[in-house]
Amino acid sequence: MRLIRRETTRFLNAAQPVISVDAKKSELIGNFKNNGQKWEAEGTSEDVSAYDFRNEAKAKAVPYGIYDVAQNTGHVEVGTSSNTARFAADSIRSWWFMFGIFVYAGATRLLILADSGGSNGCRPWLWKKRLQEFADDTGLTITVRHYPRGASKWNPIEHRLFAMISKNWAGHPLRSLAILLARIRGTTTTTGLSVTARWNRRRYRTKEKVTNEEKKTLRIRHHVMSRWNYTFTPRTNLRK
Repeated sequence: MRLIRRETTRFLNAAQPVISVDAKKSELIGNFKNNGQKWEAEGTSEDVSAYDFRNEAKAKAVPYGIYDVAQNTGHVEVGTSSNTARFAADSIRSWWFMFGIFVYAGATRLLILADSGGSNGCRPWLWKKRLQEFADDTGLTITVRHYPRGASKWNPIEHRLFAMISKNWAGHPLRSLAILLARIRGTTTTTGLSVTARWNRRRYRTKEKVTNEEKKTLRIRHHVMSRWNYTFTPRTNLRK
């Protein structure tokens, strides 16, 4: 944890971007109960289905969040396919080309804080391959710091973004993707948090493999506690 704090401070002091990333729990879209409390005028309560049957859902939404630590802003890519490593890396790429590249016009490095499991975990080779390609396309040197298993509650996105989104849609049935996106976009805090959201319509296949030959081409450098800490350098100096 001290290593992550030191690295975060070093990047922030150098005006280099630091993002905290993770996938939120998937949500069934439909006429289902959404736990939590909300204010309602007397006699205006909403009727919802008593049970959450998947076959009655319009879609299963997978929110993947990117929280910009310095700017106190969040962006959520909402997928309706599988939560894969490619989806996770694509979400970060979308954030960069929509926002990061403009906010951090002179950036040469990017620090990603992530949990050690799931689609952006420390094991999936597809996650690493896609981050290498992202580094190649942008010219960024990308450092990843994973929180050890059981320490994900310290990942900033959990309490600074996802907790606030959950509060904002608590008690509101997520009957459509439009409602879910609106609830995410409407999330604010007294400290100035603002959030954007986009529906990612791509279909992601599962069990996508990375060959040994592809693994050998990665320009990855491991640090202390190498499973959780590594850096990608671009395989080309050209920025596209």
